[in-house]
Amino acid sequence: MNILLWFLQVLAALLYGASGVMKVFMFDKVSEQAPSFGALPRETWMALGILELVCTIGLIVPAAFHWRPALTVLAATLLAIESLVFVWAHARYRETTPIILSTVLGLLMAFIAYGRMVLKPIF
Repeated sequence: MNILLWFLQVLAALLYGASGVMKVFMFDKVSEQAPSFGALPRETWMALGILELVCTIGLIVPAAFHWRPALTVLAATLLAIESLVFVWAHARYRETTPIILSTVLGLLMAFIAYGRMVLKPIF
């Protein structure tokens, strides 16, 4: 279980890291291609991107160094909650594929949070 959770944490960190970079540094380019970016103000998307980048670090560093491993659970929980915002934004524009992707990522983050809290905590 520990190996599976680590694999999922690294995978999620890569995905959310790329997504955070896109929202923070490439917003104009991406917003032209995704109508759902109009659902929220630019500043909100920027804040969500920064949250993703911080949580990316939170998924890996606290668990790897056994320093406040509860931060890994918190990071995964915040990303799971954030995915609900994305599902809402994509649903407003009827973007089916992003809705499915956001739902799957949200469930993945919920599983990581549960796994690191209950199934295989890091002490």
